[in-house]
Amino acid sequence: MSEQNKARKTRTGSVVSNGMEKTVVVRVERKFRHKLYGKYVKTSVKYLADDPGNQCNIGDLVLIEECRPLSKKKRWRVKTILQQAE
Repeated sequence: MSEQNKARKTRTGSVVSNGMEKTVVVRVERKFRHKLYGKYVKTSVKYLADDPGNQCNIGDLVLIEECRPLSKKKRWRVKTILQQAE
């Protein structure tokens, strides 16, 4: 029972593509310090996220939340749109 009450993972990223129906591609970037060299490295990961209302546009800043598998690659859902693209 306690597994259902666990907090779900959330990520903040920008919408890269909204060409699919009810699905958006969100790029999440993160910066970390390299262990050996100490240089800051920036990496990015793309997630397929469910957008049931087709409300997201390219360039929007969104908050996505982990959910059950919705399709082969879609395991995230758009929770809120933080900032609209201009």
